[in-house]
Amino acid sequence: MPKVPLWDLPELPNNQLPLHLQLQKTRVSCNNDAPTNTEDITYSGAYASMGVDNSLRLDEFKKNFKVQVIKLNEEDMEFDLVGIDASFANAFRRILISELPTMAIEKVLVAYSSSVVQDEILAHRLGLVPIKVDPRLFDYMSENDVPNEKNCIVFKLHFKNERGSGERRTVYSHDLKWLPFGSEYLLPTESSSDPMSKKKTYTSFTSSQDTLPEFSNNPITVTPGIIISKLGPGQEIELEAHAVKGVGKTHAKWSPVATAWYRMLPEVILLQDVEGADAETLVKKCPVNVFDIEDMGEGRKRATVAQPRACTMCRECIREPGWEEKVALRRVKDHFIFTIESTGALPPEVLFTEAVKILEDKCARVISELS
Repeated sequence: MPKVPLWDLPELPNNQLPLHLQLQKTRVSCNNDAPTNTEDITYSGAYASMGVDNSLRLDEFKKNFKVQVIKLNEEDMEFDLVGIDASFANAFRRILISELPTMAIEKVLVAYSSSVVQDEILAHRLGLVPIKVDPRLFDYMSENDVPNEKNCIVFKLHFKNERGSGERRTVYSHDLKWLPFGSEYLLPTESSSDPMSKKKTYTSFTSSQDTLPEFSNNPITVTPGIIISKLGPGQEIELEAHAVKGVGKTHAKWSPVATAWYRMLPEVILLQDVEGADAETLVKKCPVNVFDIEDMGEGRKRATVAQPRACTMCRECIREPGWEEKVALRRVKDHFIFTIESTGALPPEVLFTEAVKILEDKCARVISELS
């Protein structure tokens, strides 16, 4: 196995580990056959024989922990989490996927549908349409709660393709219309003594949702452009869809992220100078343009690592014999590149802060249980 250089590691105090052990502790070596040093060394006495305390210290954690935003827009966010264990990064990912609440369509009242899409499939497709509204403005609704303006959102869909059109028409998600006054369908009842019983609807809104300050200038909408169904000439869909608050661990339709994932920061090290034809060969080997060629003057060319962050560890650069002696691939164990892709209900930066709050509550609950 080729020797891996240590000069890129920071200088360590006298009471710390030797550089070769520090490399094994903090880096995953991605060799041609398999990665090595993949385990996390968390036991406090792992290096006791060398007089080194490996226990977690809060002051060092505060010093080393960093969050750096790399990219941010309305749909996704990429940031670096530095100085944490993989278990915390994974806990953060699971919170984003399954524990952040959103609003999603739970009940569909189909008045009429002649579409080829079955009612169950139609309801399932509607449930997966992201609703652009802040779920923090709504309450959870239990089985015993009555739908009202604070725990339910009602949409109406009425789309008809006239028989004489002669063409197939597509029903999109933006054809859903928000009903701020609640349901327009009457609730069937067996009671005949109450003259008002036949006028009750499926929801009991005491006020219109568009009169609330948070919705007066910001109407509730859904993500547009999602295909719901296709109707032939003479076909029609008429229904009401009721959305409630929930979390992703109950059903994926309540998950606020399209995906949330992370990877360890890649490190690409040139063990020796790669010049001339070898430099051009190395550049061509990499499919994501990690390497570049530097002009050294007098006709000399040398390979350089231009974009180590883009490396996917495909190992094409070390796959052929002899190249492991020239290139070393590693991953940093406590540096994670995290990506959040929002479905549209909340901006990704808000999802990040809300996930941090949930993680903080979990930690506080554990501390209270231990005390």
